[in-house]
Formats: sequence, structure tokens, C-alpha cells
Amino acid sequence: MIKIGFVDYYLDEWHANNYPKIFKEKSDGRYEVCYAYGHIDRPTGGITNKEWAEKNGVQLLDSIEEVVEKSDRIIVLSPDNPEMHELLTDLPLKSGKLVYVDKTFAPDKESAKRIFDNAEKHGTKCFSSSALRFASELDEIDTSTIYKLYSEGTGTYSMYSIHQIEPIVRLMNCRAEKVMFLGDERHPEMIIKFADGRYAHMYHRTDPKYTFKITTINEENFSQDYVIQSDFFSLFVEAVIKFFDTGIIPVKPENTIDIIAIREAGERAMQTPFVWIEI
Repeated sequence: MIKIGFVDYYLDEWHANNYPKIFKEKSDGRYEVCYAYGHIDRPTGGITNKEWAEKNGVQLLDSIEEVVEKSDRIIVLSPDNPEMHELLTDLPLKSGKLVYVDKTFAPDKESAKRIFDNAEKHGTKCFSSSALRFASELDEIDTSTIYKLYSEGTGTYSMYSIHQIEPIVRLMNCRAEKVMFLGDERHPEMIIKFADGRYAHMYHRTDPKYTFKITTINEENFSQDYVIQSDFFSLFVEAVIKFFDTGIIPVKPENTIDIIAIREAGERAMQTPFVWIEI
């Protein structure tokens, strides 16, 4: 059995609640979450780290140092608080052990660069990604024919934009130059201009229906819809397990930094709608 250690801001959150079972099942029992550290107890509406550990059969440790020492592989979570990642990843990325960092990787480009610099300095392999990158529908798309791309998804920009930006960057496969915010608080919409002159449009619905869709447009203005229906979360876990098995990084650091830079520019663009914001 290969022992996974969790490092989290607080442990009672959706990813920490579901990862232990999924990782064990998807690895046929080879990987098991054995250790966990929570920086604080869940602030409101949940259970304590101690209660979480007892509920999940995981040993709660008193420090990140202990998790790093005892674990074979490390997952840094805090999916809803990316501003905590620089602190929570510091020791794991100095360990030389394989580390997965949950989405959203960082709140801004500069902190993303610092996190990866820490990993590189200490020879630690790590990656981060939205689970949507691994949706099987994306594999069906001939990226060479994309002239424009439209993306639609649910949730707030701050929490869920990563789930649209990640697939957009994968499919466009080009450095983004600038963004423009087109919507309002209730209807957030953004356009991304890429260096090769192509555009991607991104729209957030605020209904609770957790669905995503990609529409590609070719140069003849023909469109093709790709509704994301695959079990992308399981496919994502399989990708992390493959990384833990092989040490081969599936998402390059520079790709993740670009994604975070777009997200950060989008937050600035929301303050000045209909104005281009350089990335």
C-alpha cells in the first residue's frame, strides 16, 4: 500500500471528503489516504478536523512536517482557498516527494511562479489542474480546426472560472494576451484574445446545475457542441494516480501559470467592463 498524506486548510470540504474512497477504488487499493493535517477547523457549518479524521479512518497529525515525513505521496488540498497554497505547499515541495496541488493552484501569477520555483529548487515534481481538463469529450476535438471557442459553465467566477479556463487553454494551445469582461455580477462573461488572433468566449451561469459545454467554431463558421457528460472527476483521479505511479507530469508548470494569469486578469477586468486588460 502506498500512503497518501493530505495537507488542507480545513478537512471538512468536498474534495477531502471524497478523495479517500475514489483514490482507493481507482487504484485497486494500492493508494490509501493514511495521514492528514488541517490548518484550522472548518469555520462554519461543518465538523472539526478531529471528527473528520475519525469519520474517514485517517490519522490526524499535528503538523505538515509529520505528514511530509510519514507519507509516500502528498496532496495539498484547500480547493476553495488558493491564497493558502503558498503556505501549505512550502514544506511538501521541499520534500522531493510527488505532490499534487488541488485547484485553484494560486490566487495570482506571481504566487504561482513562487510555488513552482520552490518545487524546482528542491527537485520536487508536482502539478495542478481542474478536473475538467481530463473530460473525455475534449479528446474528441480536432484542435487544428478551432477558429473560435465558446465555453459555458456554472458557478461564480472566483470559485469556478478555473473549470472553464483550464479546458480553454488546453484546446487553444496558445499564449493568451488580454481579456475583456462583458457581463455583470449576475451574468459574468469574458472574452480572451490569444496571440495568434483567435478568441475564446467564457460565460458563467449562476444556476445550481453543475454542467459544462464547449462549442467550437471553424473558419467556415460551422459550429460543434461538446456537452461535458463524461465522469471527468474519475478521469482526473486516474491522471493523478498515473502521475503518482510514474512521476510524469501531465500538466506543465508554465501551462498552469498561464491559466492562473488569465484568471487573475479576468478578476481585474471585472472592475472595468468592456476594456481590454493585458495579461
